[in-house]
Amino acid sequence: MGIFDVLDLIGTAVFAISGALAGMHRRLDPFGVFIIGITTAIGGGTLRDILIGRTPVGWMQDMNYLFVIIAAIFITFILRQRLVYLRKTFFLFDTIGLGLFTITGVELGLQAGLHPIVCIMLGTMSASFGGVLRDVLCNEVPIIFQKEIYALASVAGGTVFILLLSTGLTQSIIYVLTSFLVMVIRTLAVKYNWSLPQLYLPGK
Repeated sequence: MGIFDVLDLIGTAVFAISGALAGMHRRLDPFGVFIIGITTAIGGGTLRDILIGRTPVGWMQDMNYLFVIIAAIFITFILRQRLVYLRKTFFLFDTIGLGLFTITGVELGLQAGLHPIVCIMLGTMSASFGGVLRDVLCNEVPIIFQKEIYALASVAGGTVFILLLSTGLTQSIIYVLTSFLVMVIRTLAVKYNWSLPQLYLPGK
């Protein structure tokens, strides 16, 4: 198993935790928490694989993904009383998942022979779509559609990933650097309230 597969599994796990925490925050029953956790974990990867014609999608071909998701959700159940005291736990796991899934999405796009701009878009959708589904199912406005910088962090990370490929650095280093970049941008955006201007209709 290479670093790409490891990052993809880690991203799947942390998004499963992010979804489970969101479900618990909404006071859902255990089945509901599982559904939100699973949907968050596989939503972005499923969209990515369908768009590039990689079917059956990844988690259907490799049971390790489902095992990791189930284990991550169970761990969240067990540690929920501790996690509730960590105010930024949900943000932490969501940010880690954003960084990891951005890079795996871009990499799979490159492997499919797509244009770099399309690969960056694919990485952004791969990283964001699970969170969109999570927020919709929890009856909240998805983070990506609000003023917080979220998808732009993925765009920046995907762009740097593409640029670093021509530098001669090993792929392992590029994976780690660009994933970390996405996490840093997202963290700084929240800490310092970086945001895009809101659009509204006159008189509203």
